[in-house]
Amino acid sequence: MRLAELSERSGVSTATIKYYLREGLLPPGRRITATQAEYDEEHLRRLRLVRALIQVGGVSVASAREVLAALDDDSLDHNERLGTAVWALPHGRPADPDDPATETARQRADRLLELLGWGYGPLTDVTPPAHAMLVTAIATLERLGYPCTVEDLTPYARALGQLAVHDLDLVERYGGTADEQVEAAVALTVLYEPVLLALRRLAEAEESRRRFGRQ
Repeated sequence: MRLAELSERSGVSTATIKYYLREGLLPPGRRITATQAEYDEEHLRRLRLVRALIQVGGVSVASAREVLAALDDDSLDHNERLGTAVWALPHGRPADPDDPATETARQRADRLLELLGWGYGPLTDVTPPAHAMLVTAIATLERLGYPCTVEDLTPYARALGQLAVHDLDLVERYGGTADEQVEAAVALTVLYEPVLLALRRLAEAEESRRRFGRQ
């Protein structure tokens, strides 16, 4: 397909596609003349992923490039490619190491993960960025005086463990090659986060209506 068709099918303007090509976020098309190139379904799939990362997920071009580099690294296995790509996504600011709440939060996060049997934090040599993200969130709750004990956090973690099973089942049902599945896993990580937030708020509204609404 030509650039115009790629733009029409992806919903991304030709100017933006050219920008992504210049930035190395899309592989170059097959050159057919000095000024024209052809693109295929792989370009369309990759463009949709780039759009999910940048236009929906708010990921910077530099971070998107890191994600895509991990996806294209053939030296990594399926699990490593997915992990490296997801770790390259933005995870917010780390907690202030001088804040007393940070150490409390780190200990609490580590106890929670140990309780769950999830091999992160001090349990392994590699700590994912999401661990620091969790510490920051718990530190904020602690600082502001809201409930955030291990007992408070465990139901959230267990529910999300089940969601992770569903996430990867969804990716496997998506089908395609290993490359397509890893790309889909990254895209769905970004695209489903607002879905989860919206559903949580709707669920809380429904539970509030049941508990506190006029009978």
